[in-house]
Amino acid sequence: MRRNTDPEEFWLLPMNTRPGQRLIQCEARLPDWYNQAASQARAMCRHSCRIDLFGENHITNPEIKKFQLPGVQHIVAVASGKGGVGKSTVAVNLALALAAEGHAAGLLDADIYGPSLGTMMGVPEGTRPEVENDMLQPILAHGVQCMSMSFVASERTPAVWRGPMASGALQQLLTQTSWQQLEYLIVDMPPGTGDIQLTLAQRVPLAGAVIVTTPQDIALLDARKGIEMFQKVAVPVLGIIENMSTHICANCGHAESIFGEGGGASIADEYHTTLLARLPLSLSVREQCDLGRPVLVSDADGELSRTFRSAARTIASAVSATGQRGGPVITIRDD
Repeated sequence: MRRNTDPEEFWLLPMNTRPGQRLIQCEARLPDWYNQAASQARAMCRHSCRIDLFGENHITNPEIKKFQLPGVQHIVAVASGKGGVGKSTVAVNLALALAAEGHAAGLLDADIYGPSLGTMMGVPEGTRPEVENDMLQPILAHGVQCMSMSFVASERTPAVWRGPMASGALQQLLTQTSWQQLEYLIVDMPPGTGDIQLTLAQRVPLAGAVIVTTPQDIALLDARKGIEMFQKVAVPVLGIIENMSTHICANCGHAESIFGEGGGASIADEYHTTLLARLPLSLSVREQCDLGRPVLVSDADGELSRTFRSAARTIASAVSATGQRGGPVITIRDD
């Protein structure tokens, strides 16, 4: 790592990507130092390199090129700072809830390493999307347009890829899927704040993000990291969904807060956003998702379905109120 000694310092972080190419990330405190950062970065590269510049301030740059997704009006990311909080279950049911509210909805499984959308949406194993004019046609499941890495590769084959390869695969799914006049595309993000998350945040004009967490302190710590990531790239956080807020006994119906309580409300208050829903830890929800019949399908008029539909309405209202943002502020220069 090389560090400049000027007061408005920046860092150059070289990372090997593939033979003959290096990725250099430059963090500049002020926009005036971007050119200097880029010049020193290029000097470190003897071969072709890609230079990412990102700063503490929200600095826009007209040179950034975002993916064009014709046929999609609003893109909403469903994210979490850690795995195991039920993010995919929430993403699937939010897409179905938006469809139930009369919106044309789509669902993209961006978890390249562990895609589960096909199973949850009841898409038979081995189903492959049709290809027309070099574009993948989304698979329709329960009235929602779907795309997942599991549709183009075997569900039993692991994606043993480094970050740049995984990000490239996500870019292909995004840009080479022929979405058909969607109002909302829900993106099920992989857990964490790594390459794939940054690729989506910096190259896609996100309307906002929904953060999924559980009430316990350790999950809230990671949820904060997810919120901070979206704030750094100027993507509005539309709200928090607290999953597994209570455990409901299958025999007597008794509800118990086994993971603590109030965590979702506290983090929503801390970041001045909305607590969209508190969802129980329910055996039937897990069983129905495994069978490819999420709660919005298996119990469309039930209390939990009404909760998801209420959250979907709040998200749609928030997107309409804020409008489609101009996208994040990470600057990409290709050499």
